Amino acid sequence: MTGAGTLPRNHTRLSAAVAGALAAALALLGVAGCAGGDDTGDRARPAAATSSAGAGGQARREAQEQAEPLAVIEGQHQMLLTVTGAERDPGGFLTVRGMLANQGTETLEVPAGLRGNESEVLRNRQSLGGATLVDYRQRKRYYVLRDTDGRPLTTTSVDYLKAGESIRVFMQFPQPPDTTREVGFQLPQFDTATIRIDQ
Repeated sequence: MTGAGTLPRNHTRLSAAVAGALAAALALLGVAGCAGGDDTGDRARPAAATSSAGAGGQARREAQEQAEPLAVIEGQHQMLLTVTGAERDPGGFLTVRGMLANQGTETLEVPAGLRGNESEVLRNRQSLGGATLVDYRQRKRYYVLRDTDGRPLTTTSVDYLKAGESIRVFMQFPQPPDTTREVGFQLPQFDTATIRIDQ
């Protein structure tokens, strides 16, 4: 006969076994919960991958901006365009990137002439749609690409630049042949420059 506060030895062993089984069951439930109906983890993985790819692109652009520019082109109204990169894309595009700056002491209304004069582009907002590339060896001129609605594949809605302000810009063109290493870059109201294509 045991005292009121003491359990039999076999009961103690049984309690320990039950506790162990319960702990194992809870652990299994925890694993199942992580792998089961809540797909937050599955959704997060592509987002993380996208974020990483975006970070890589950002790092590449920053490296281009810190490196020696391909061209520094002066424009009217104290505008300055610094071309920082011209990259071939696996999809068959050539993307020209740079910095557009207002060197003046007053806010600048970006000239509408930078859009060019094609009616399809003029229907859209302010852009750099008037930019062209010239392949002198092939005697070809390349215009900024458009989407199916006629919108140019370039920086848009650049209406004003504050005094001393600079912004990142890009323009996408059809890709010249692999043998073409340099092209002439032209933007209305800017000087013409020769830029090297990143290989």
